[in-house]
Amino acid sequence: MSQVKRVVVIGWDSAPTDLLTDQWLAQMPNLRRLVNQGIAGPMRSSDPPITVPAWTSMVTSQNPGRLGFFGFRNRKSGEYGGMWIATGAAVKVPRMWDILGEQGRRCALLNVPQTYPVKPVNGVLVSSFLTPGTDSEYTYPPDLKGEIERAADGYMIDCEDFRTDDKDWLLEQIYEITDKRFAVAKYLLEREQWDLFMMVYMGPDRIQHGFWKYHDPQHRKFQPGSRFQNALRDYYKHLDEQLGQLANIAGEDAAIMVVSDHGAKRMEGSFNVNDWLIQQGLLTLKAPLDTATKFSTDLVDWSRTTAWAWGGYYSRIFLNVAGREPQGIVTPDEYESVRDDLIRRLGQITDDRGRVMKTKALRPQELFNGPYVDQAPDLLVYFDDLYWRAGQGLANDSLYSFDTEIGPDDGVHDYEGIFVLGLPGQQRGEKVHRQLMDVAPTVLKLLGVDVPPSFEGTAVV
Repeated sequence: MSQVKRVVVIGWDSAPTDLLTDQWLAQMPNLRRLVNQGIAGPMRSSDPPITVPAWTSMVTSQNPGRLGFFGFRNRKSGEYGGMWIATGAAVKVPRMWDILGEQGRRCALLNVPQTYPVKPVNGVLVSSFLTPGTDSEYTYPPDLKGEIERAADGYMIDCEDFRTDDKDWLLEQIYEITDKRFAVAKYLLEREQWDLFMMVYMGPDRIQHGFWKYHDPQHRKFQPGSRFQNALRDYYKHLDEQLGQLANIAGEDAAIMVVSDHGAKRMEGSFNVNDWLIQQGLLTLKAPLDTATKFSTDLVDWSRTTAWAWGGYYSRIFLNVAGREPQGIVTPDEYESVRDDLIRRLGQITDDRGRVMKTKALRPQELFNGPYVDQAPDLLVYFDDLYWRAGQGLANDSLYSFDTEIGPDDGVHDYEGIFVLGLPGQQRGEKVHRQLMDVAPTVLKLLGVDVPPSFEGTAVV
């Protein structure tokens, strides 16, 4: 650690633990070198294991019950239809670069989720994919924007639509965005003064959602012999080449960390949870629907509804509680028994082949601590260990769908991503199993800064 003068954190959003196997490392020499130099292993994501809140939980070392958000979308308390989006303005606790900045350390930050709207930092910042567009003020300081546009030959925020059947277009766009991100990373590493450099590539997430079925023989939509069969492998080899270049620019006194916010795996399908709640007599509509319809709270007869759900890579189930919801019917005395019964029923759900799913229905009080636990959904549901996502729509042909409501998707999230820390001048090759709130205290300790007692994780080194 005495040789560490600076720290580089490179995020590969959604990178799976498969990358740490010999099969993958044999094709990724730069990642393999870091694994051999230092400390590496699977890293447990947040609950829920999705981009927001995971990246912010990582850089604050705080659980979502203390952050106050449980996904991009968050329900307004006491409202059926009210919703808000967790942009950077929702982050009220200090992130690791705020703490470093107070100690006079300079940080260079590129595309870290929940950094838009832009806030001042001691250093430079290029905001993330929730930025509305490049016509927005997406850099700090503001005049950095012109430099970024020139360095990238026209900066791009994110893929316009990664849920598409036009795979050639999607692959081209993923590489273009990746290479523009890399160009900006090189520019900042070389031109700026920094103690911490952190960037996040979104390309891994986008390519896995778009191309997993070509890569995984166990995927129910696997297409053997497809010309896209090696798309994931080739992309990660491309990332590995960029990793090597970034590490060389950072220099021999920099610790290099490669992390992912969660993992990834094949998507078996989408379970239409609101249709299931209707079948169970727990959700009642004002009138029957003849065709598949987007869920709307205006369609619900709240006087006869016990529960409703949001969809996504996990499901949020809300109970219609008297005194909490405008037309609640579940009394506070009934609340726990109703929730327990719902957990029991969820645990009996079968997939389209009749196999009982390995579904986890979790109470937020079991997962979180902090002032915002009561704003969490009443249940967080991971269908079949996350192999099945949750569909939110109504009146589908079946409880089981095999695309999302907004387009094709091959992959879902997994509980564990990766943690790799290459330490200069060392050959430790140490294997660990950590959790993502350990990242921020590790960065601070590497840079010789005291870890705040509010941090929930512990330093790896």
